[in-house]
Amino acid sequence: MNLRQKINAARTRLVAAGIENGEAGRDANLLARHLLGWDRARLMTRETDDATDPFIAGYDRLIERRARREPVGYIRGEQEFWSHDYAVNRSVLIPRPETELIVEELLSFMPDNLPARKARVADIGTGSGCLAIAAAAECPLIEVIATDVSKAALDVARGNARRYGVEHRITFVEAAYVPTSMGPFDFILSNPPYVTTSEYQDLAPEVRDYEPAHALVAGDDGLRDIRQIIDIASTSLAPGGIALIEIGHHHAEPVTALVKGVRQLTLKRISLDLQRIPRVAVIERKIVE
Repeated sequence: MNLRQKINAARTRLVAAGIENGEAGRDANLLARHLLGWDRARLMTRETDDATDPFIAGYDRLIERRARREPVGYIRGEQEFWSHDYAVNRSVLIPRPETELIVEELLSFMPDNLPARKARVADIGTGSGCLAIAAAAECPLIEVIATDVSKAALDVARGNARRYGVEHRITFVEAAYVPTSMGPFDFILSNPPYVTTSEYQDLAPEVRDYEPAHALVAGDDGLRDIRQIIDIASTSLAPGGIALIEIGHHHAEPVTALVKGVRQLTLKRISLDLQRIPRVAVIERKIVE
């Protein structure tokens, strides 16, 4: 059996486990490349090579984990975000492509020539650290406070920050949100929990059965943490500062109403992701309140 035949057999196994055919094919290919240490081009040129016994044994173990609906990110131990690979484990959410919209928005507000002092950024619920690290890597003249309630998550984030050489510009704090004493901030970033209690039961097994529930579920309306972060923004953002908050697909109207109810804040827009789903609330603290 050659590599291509083995990968095709793995795709068939994943489809039988309930994974959509296209996703099964991508996952079977990715796990083979992960095990071999090859990129896509190398696998394409060598797919007729024999599948060795050690490869088959190791690959079968990975495919069986995926057939049990374990996410590929946890199987590989890393996930790409903003063109970098981040270490992940079951202590942290697996970074999603749509969350990159927060980084895009941050860069759109970052002036070409920052003032003498560094801009101060808070990343609330940092998880793997992907937002804090991407921000620090893209913007050398910022300093970041990254918080999380989970010590295990902060350990992962610190390791990722060291990996990309930005650990000296990120202060990691074990906290539910961000201590008021650490403000004011020029930017607040957050991908908070926003899944409702009822939605949680209907999530894909990859999410419901493997990713940390405390980083996903936010009460009956999914707004528990978003409310708190909007309240924090009203006092901890500097005048003219910006909060960028990821929201659920059904949260555009309630978030608009929440921000309207806070005199210090104004909603500049809710940005859509690539699927045209409302994804990031862009909120400004008014300069004159």
